[in-house]
Amino acid sequence: MTVEPQAVVTGFLKALEDLDIDRALTFAASDIVYQNVPLPPARGVAAVEQQLRLLARFGSGFEARTHHIAADGTVVLTERTDVLRRGAWEAEFWVCGTFEVEGGRIVLWRDYFDWTTVLAASAKGAGRAALAGARTLLGRCKARR
Repeated sequence: MTVEPQAVVTGFLKALEDLDIDRALTFAASDIVYQNVPLPPARGVAAVEQQLRLLARFGSGFEARTHHIAADGTVVLTERTDVLRRGAWEAEFWVCGTFEVEGGRIVLWRDYFDWTTVLAASAKGAGRAALAGARTLLGRCKARR
């Protein structure tokens, strides 16, 4: 049975949203290359696993809001908004992803995004988290009166 490349990519992203790294890795080829451009690529499933486990360890949530997805043979392109979460902190940013799928497994995963947007989203998320914390503290102080 042949698995369509687009189904492989959507299954992979769903596993990441569930923070199920073991399931996500079932979609990866042993020689997968993963790169957040312009950072250096992670080569091989062990290197990719290390990066994904960091995401799961330090994050409390991930969402990939796919706006557009297109497949041409073994290549799948995604336009999406990725959302990273850690407690009250949240950062949303636009991502364009290129995936190459061979034999039902991802051999290339390359994401492109604007680093300035990521930093701005991170700062905005930190501000919202600080404001939420301040509101909680203020509510506790009022309750003690």
